[in-house]
Amino acid sequence: MILSCETQTVTRPSLEEIEELDTDLDSDWNVVLLDDDHHTYDYVIEMLGDVFGYDVLQAYGFAIEVDMKKRVIVWTGARERAEAYQEKIHDYGPDWRMDISQGSMTAILEPAR
Repeated sequence: MILSCETQTVTRPSLEEIEELDTDLDSDWNVVLLDDDHHTYDYVIEMLGDVFGYDVLQAYGFAIEVDMKKRVIVWTGARERAEAYQEKIHDYGPDWRMDISQGSMTAILEPAR
């Protein structure tokens, strides 16, 4: 039996790169809901209430903003929890009030500034 071993060069990340990664993991993240024409205000209000526990007035404010500005930050916090909220939004399903609604709304994550 012949074993072959190739040598590979491994470079260590610089201190700046490590600090940047640590900062990225520790920083807050925004859950951003994106507008579309396949979901009603009622859907947005219900979904935000179910996913985040927002009351009707808070959720209505978000619905107005996403409609007017085409995006709205609906939550800010730790990345792991932001990812969980994003998944819940994506799993929420279509708006039964609209025949053209084929799925959930879209949410993206972005670093909070």
